[in-house]
Amino acid sequence: MTYAQPTVLLVDDETDLLRLWRLRLESSGYAVVTAESGEEALAAFAAHKPDVVLTDLRMPGIDGMALFEALRQYNKSIPVIIITAHGSIPEAVEATRQGVFSFLTKPLEGATLVGEVEKALALSAGGDRFEKRDAWRQDIICQSPVMEELLSRAKLVAETDSTVLLRGESGTGKELLAIALHKASHYRNGPFIPVNCTAIPESLLESELFGHVKGSFTGAVKSYAGLFQSAHNGTLFLDEIGDMPLHIQVKLLRVLQDRQIRPVGSPQPVPVNVRIISATHRNLEEAIRDNTFREDLFYRLNVVSLELPPLHRRKEDIPLLAEHFIDLLREKGDGQMKRFTPEAMQVLVEAPWPGNVRQLYNVVENAMALATSPLISEDLLHDAIKQHQKKILPFSEAKRQFEQQYLIQLLQTTQGNVSQAARLAQRNRTDFYKLLNRHHIVPSLYKE
Repeated sequence: MTYAQPTVLLVDDETDLLRLWRLRLESSGYAVVTAESGEEALAAFAAHKPDVVLTDLRMPGIDGMALFEALRQYNKSIPVIIITAHGSIPEAVEATRQGVFSFLTKPLEGATLVGEVEKALALSAGGDRFEKRDAWRQDIICQSPVMEELLSRAKLVAETDSTVLLRGESGTGKELLAIALHKASHYRNGPFIPVNCTAIPESLLESELFGHVKGSFTGAVKSYAGLFQSAHNGTLFLDEIGDMPLHIQVKLLRVLQDRQIRPVGSPQPVPVNVRIISATHRNLEEAIRDNTFREDLFYRLNVVSLELPPLHRRKEDIPLLAEHFIDLLREKGDGQMKRFTPEAMQVLVEAPWPGNVRQLYNVVENAMALATSPLISEDLLHDAIKQHQKKILPFSEAKRQFEQQYLIQLLQTTQGNVSQAARLAQRNRTDFYKLLNRHHIVPSLYKE
């Protein structure tokens, strides 16, 4: 059995000690998260879900015992080790009586620190080396009931072979959930291959997915296995499945039915063992009515459906996500510690977030870049939110709007003459009528 790396949360307002203890624990094989105050520790605890907490007793604001009490509201079984330079027998007795795992005094030897962490983990793991139970979902930052319920369902689904359809607005984190499903499944040791169906030109999509043999078309100078074969014994994530061309949908349906693919130009099928997870922000039922998505494929893909909520429905997660993004950006940048003022955090929580988690990340990145002090003010956030308020359309939606406006312009130019409009567009008349039907455009409305 493979065990995940245990995570330790270190809390102390003395940065030199934090750095020293972190190095000692990391050299012993632990993942370490640090916090310089009790308030920061609460946010870090929710974001990283550590396996053991070591905290100083004497700190401004939330001290060690107050932090311990607060953490017990989240997790009553988390081992908490309290460290102090002011230790005394009465304090130690009272702390352990209340449930603190142990009480250590400074100066603290590195071996003592590591040994105490080992004892805490061994006890909480029932005698074995600690296995991090939530490793499969560790990249999904949340504490809201709606997300926790979704992840509980996802964990159950992951353990089956069912195809899964992820639905939700753009920017809600569908690919992150797909990765989590892969990690929790028995396909976890195989590859995870993501494919954005709108990012690959339609003329190349079939070859990219199913592969081709040498000489099967102009430019095929060598054989190519394709993404299905690359994902063998793993997971293939088909993002924006609602924009897949109809002729590719037919081939995908056959793969789901027969569990084998036929590369372009090959007479022989190739068996594949692949778990399919698909995702879309589109209304597929509406696409079925418009004849742009196959109903039989929809039922094959939609064996289990999981819908990610928009960010405005999970406001409890906004502070966690914002702090998490600050930590990520700090690691990428100059390492300067920056935090939101309470007023700034309120602005984040109350914003509408039409672009969801992706927009929140962009706003935090903008505010981090412009902040000239360790505190990010509400004024700075107002400016950043305004700059990102205009929603960036997904490629598929931008393409749809362009096609619709283009067709309308052609019909206006030709006064509703479909044959002339088709010639101008360099499309045959039958295909041109299909485009008009797809966009619900009636040519007669443009005749004088």
